[in-house]
Amino acid sequence: MDEPIFVIPLWADLLAVGLGGIQGALFASGFRGERRLDLLGVAIIGIVMGMGGGLIRDLLLNVPPVTLQSNWYLLTATAAALVGMLLAGVFRRLNALIVGLDAVVIGLFGAFGTTKALALGLPPVPAVFVGVCAAVGGGILRDIIMGLPVAIMHVGSLYAVAAAAGCATLAITTELGGAAGVAAIAGVAVTAVIRVLAVVFDISLPEQRALYRRKVAVETSSIALPKS
Repeated sequence: MDEPIFVIPLWADLLAVGLGGIQGALFASGFRGERRLDLLGVAIIGIVMGMGGGLIRDLLLNVPPVTLQSNWYLLTATAAALVGMLLAGVFRRLNALIVGLDAVVIGLFGAFGTTKALALGLPPVPAVFVGVCAAVGGGILRDIIMGLPVAIMHVGSLYAVAAAAGCATLAITTELGGAAGVAAIAGVAVTAVIRVLAVVFDISLPEQRALYRRKVAVETSSIALPKS
């Protein structure tokens, strides 16, 4: 008998989708001038942020997208986006809470993606890759749709790195025989902590240009300069 395919609890999946929808609304409501969005635009960004990670995860795993198998996903993402837009002023005054929620959302999508990939038989490294894609997928789709530079490709607070660390923690814990629930909690916690610390202390990966200049400086330091 075939083993049952891993199923993410609906309440947990909807929680991540709803938080993602709120994040999308807060992002969309921050635009002014020609870039400002109407209700439909905000709803679309909320749907993209809430459902994008799950869609990318299931496409990579070659399974039917779970987010399209129930009415609740679209309804939750849209409602969360509209609520987030209407209460944007309130949410922005709770910046610390928003940073924490953002970190948890990244961790949840990463944990769901990695766990599902492992349950479907993928090796740990590809499973971590799927988890990271699920964690950052919504943000990438959002930036592409809005014609913006893809955030994870530029210097800024650790985002994909935090997701990768959490997904790797989950995969390692699972490989060592840990229960799926414990591994998922550990993965979400690691992702959230790294993400929050990166935002609070403004930690980011080195800029490519800085590395290039450092390399040039090292290579040219041994060149004898002519004396004047």
